[in-house]
Amino acid sequence: MKTMSISNGWYYFVVIAVCSYLIGCINFAIIISRVKNHGEKDIRSIGSGNPGMLNMSRAYGMKVGVLILFLDIMKGVVPCLTAKLIFKNVYYSSNGLCLQDTALALAGLGAVCGHVFPFWLKFKGGKGISTTIGVFLVAQPLWVVIFGVSAIVFILLTNMGSMGSFIATTPSAIVTCYKFYLKCVNNAITLNWVFYVTQFMVFLIIVITWWAHRVNIVRLIKGEEHPTNWLQMIKNMKFKSKLKKQKNK
Repeated sequence: MKTMSISNGWYYFVVIAVCSYLIGCINFAIIISRVKNHGEKDIRSIGSGNPGMLNMSRAYGMKVGVLILFLDIMKGVVPCLTAKLIFKNVYYSSNGLCLQDTALALAGLGAVCGHVFPFWLKFKGGKGISTTIGVFLVAQPLWVVIFGVSAIVFILLTNMGSMGSFIATTPSAIVTCYKFYLKCVNNAITLNWVFYVTQFMVFLIIVITWWAHRVNIVRLIKGEEHPTNWLQMIKNMKFKSKLKKQKNK
């Protein structure tokens, strides 16, 4: 077991924040769409213009969409898992609070900020849902799977992709904050400023994703949101596959 004070170990947290942000800045949707269009245009000029999984699925089919989903999830998993492992047995010297959760929350916030506000795209990126799922997959894997499956079922039944995104992420954040609170209470740890900063960072992740979806929220209220028909996408993908096979014969 190792103890650390923030004043003596602040640079570790700076490194975590910067590295996580830079990882989050990698936008696979833009990179892959540029490759597919031979550099002439990218996903930002197609469909809804959002460089994320749903728009890539609409534009290029479910296979590409699933690939983007996986890669964007990993942008949340990699920095958070790394931070979690590094700070596994590191405790705050003031009250014995394990800094693992704080480091994880900071890494997650950095990754989501990088995805939504990438510096190389003039701070105009994706909406952060997949990366947020990756963050909470490290924090609360079981609950993320439960909420993720619920979101998929909801989208299949309603074709409301953005609302399904909120179902997959927001409850996960609530569970993460509650579990962290219980951990502190059960171990008789004083709830000091580090605890509240950690909770605030988790809360901020969700605020950022909701803010990134502000246009979608307005459309949902007006009943004008773009439908996300995954079943139709799968049918279209199978149809295109048959056409390619016929052309190759």
